[in-house]
Amino acid sequence: MSVGAGGSGPLGQVRSGAAVTSRRRPPRTPYAVIEILRLLVVVFFAGAGYSTGASLGGDRAVLGALNGTALGLVLGSGLGYVLGGVLGRRTASAAELTRTRLHDVSADSLVAGGVGLIGGVMLGAGVAWPVFFLPQAYLAFPLFGFVVVVLGYVGSQVAVSKREGVLAMFGERAGRAPRALAAAALPQVLDTSVAVDGRVLDVVRAGFLHGDLLVPTPVLAELQGLADAGDDLRRARGRRGLEVLEALQRESGVDVAVLDLDVPGVSEVDAKLVRICLDRRAALLTLDTNLAKAASLAGVSVLNLHALSLAMRPSVAAGEDVTVLLLKPGREPGQCVGYLDDGSMVVVERSRNRLGDEIEVRVTSVLTTANGRMIFGRPADDPVEAAPARPRRAGAFSAAPSAPPSGSPTLVPPPLEPPAGPPPGPDRPTPAVMPAHRRR
Repeated sequence: MSVGAGGSGPLGQVRSGAAVTSRRRPPRTPYAVIEILRLLVVVFFAGAGYSTGASLGGDRAVLGALNGTALGLVLGSGLGYVLGGVLGRRTASAAELTRTRLHDVSADSLVAGGVGLIGGVMLGAGVAWPVFFLPQAYLAFPLFGFVVVVLGYVGSQVAVSKREGVLAMFGERAGRAPRALAAAALPQVLDTSVAVDGRVLDVVRAGFLHGDLLVPTPVLAELQGLADAGDDLRRARGRRGLEVLEALQRESGVDVAVLDLDVPGVSEVDAKLVRICLDRRAALLTLDTNLAKAASLAGVSVLNLHALSLAMRPSVAAGEDVTVLLLKPGREPGQCVGYLDDGSMVVVERSRNRLGDEIEVRVTSVLTTANGRMIFGRPADDPVEAAPARPRRAGAFSAAPSAPPSGSPTLVPPPLEPPAGPPPGPDRPTPAVMPAHRRR
């Protein structure tokens, strides 16, 4: 298969994938840094070789025209060039590894850890210095180093865990970036749709919503307008919204306050709510999806109760197919029990012979209880039992009975006996000629 200039096909995909990988690869240590490290190592070893050659016999010829000093300088420079390249590359790799490991560590943690490390080293040096009174130096130095390292490490770990207090010692902000607060921790401005819906009461009583609830005057005015409307439905919605606000004031988990604030020059209530949230750095509590999207685009933190209800809806509904492993028999004959990934129990009818198998189950109903959800279903490949045909009533307009199939015995009904009583006369019809709808 030919590959065009655009790089289509498997080869082009491999090339494009390699290009993406190369673009996403973290930047490596510049080559100049490695060469500078090598140069410093060369200078160090050249100086060491020069000193060594001068001490052994600087003016005496050792190798041809090279005296001891020159030979030491040449050997030291060569050894430094070789070891400098290795040491430079190792140092660059260690620096890249350190940068990768510290990528997810915040700057305040690094600063606090450094402060704790310095404090721990100083404390360790102050505590361990008496060990130098020991006559054996080979015992004093290891003990001193052990105490300094241990206290330095402990100090860094304690400082990282208490970084807020450590950095507060250097000032109120200490150069830290402000932390973004969650929307649930901000004061919440109530939308009209939330008050009219009324489910916010259940959310508050369940403990998922707390703090300050701000009701702006435009929302109160809109609810009052609905309560005074001529339409019965609009009037009922407005009254329900006012009753919900009154009930929220009696709840202990939230503090409802009326915000006597308006936005001049803005006529729409939704636009006023967005401006109030931006000015007061508050979150918007709403059920209106379009308002939630517009407020999010404007930079407002949004608590959308409609999104919460969608998140809490059942994961399966009647008519859907789910894969279930049948683990144990059920209580009723023919039943088997399995579980979904979220722990919901699934009771499958007519599946006892498939115990231990993983089958497709068609959900027939979902029952929500205080302990969770129970899902009832049947195997997806199990045919639905056909309902028995309903017998037709005999009547005057019934079709003539069809002929029995060949080979089957013919059933002859017994003759009708005449009813007891006087014999039929000219004015009394016989039962055979009576209308069919009167014969029961």
